[in-house]
Amino acid sequence: MVVVFRRFVALYDRFELLWEDQRTERMAANLLILAFAFSLALIELARQGLLPAEVAARVPKSHYYAINTALSMLLGLEVFGLVFSIAKSVSASVGKQFEILSLILLRHSFSELVHFSEPLDATEASLPVLFMLAYAGGGLLIFLLLGVYYRLQHHRAITRDKEAAADFIVVKKIIALLLLLIFFVIGVIDGLKYLNGNATNEFFSLFFTILIFSDVLLVLISLRYSSSYPVVFRNSGFAVATLLIRLALTAPPWFSVLLGIGAIAFSIGITFAYNRFENLEIQRSAPI
Repeated sequence: MVVVFRRFVALYDRFELLWEDQRTERMAANLLILAFAFSLALIELARQGLLPAEVAARVPKSHYYAINTALSMLLGLEVFGLVFSIAKSVSASVGKQFEILSLILLRHSFSELVHFSEPLDATEASLPVLFMLAYAGGGLLIFLLLGVYYRLQHHRAITRDKEAAADFIVVKKIIALLLLLIFFVIGVIDGLKYLNGNATNEFFSLFFTILIFSDVLLVLISLRYSSSYPVVFRNSGFAVATLLIRLALTAPPWFSVLLGIGAIAFSIGITFAYNRFENLEIQRSAPI
């Protein structure tokens, strides 16, 4: 069993090394540019009637859909980063979730453009303009609050036992590897549906639902290494934050923004309380 775990960890480390390579970043950026340009070209060909009828029927007629395609792919790449952050730190992975949520809100803001004609005329649809402002404002607030959240993080190990801490990291890497596999499967299925003209927009909702279960699993596993009340409460609270993010993804525009802001405010409160508890523990354990 130990040999199997080591192989999983080695596989994870190779994936992580590949992901963090600068060449991979450039390739990903080039892919996004090509996807955006290809989407624009395909939409224009459909508008001009230069595509076969069967293909044209599946291609949107608004150029604004190209923005949504590019941003969706960008979010997919961010999900990869989220999975790799799980093995590094629970708090870092939660922060990454909020980064993705803020980008999703911005994507929702751009998605409202499909209600407009080309060129843009803000007088055509007042309600979509309000939705755009709500989504963009919510994304901005989460972005600002993320700065507070990250500044509060101290990234302390949940146990002083170095061997136990290393074991916990191994477990997190295995869970992250499983999430990568699930992410890939969901992405392939969702991509096939999109190509068949049956886009569901359920990818991120489904993935965050799975994250809720993985967060709870990490809470339970962490009990093997530390049953400290502050650690248990913090990790459980972060699982609740993931749940709130998941609800925000499918809630109506105004409620979605409020849930997102509430989730990060809740996470900031958890972190602040956890730091205070840790300081008290240090003071109590200090020699008099």
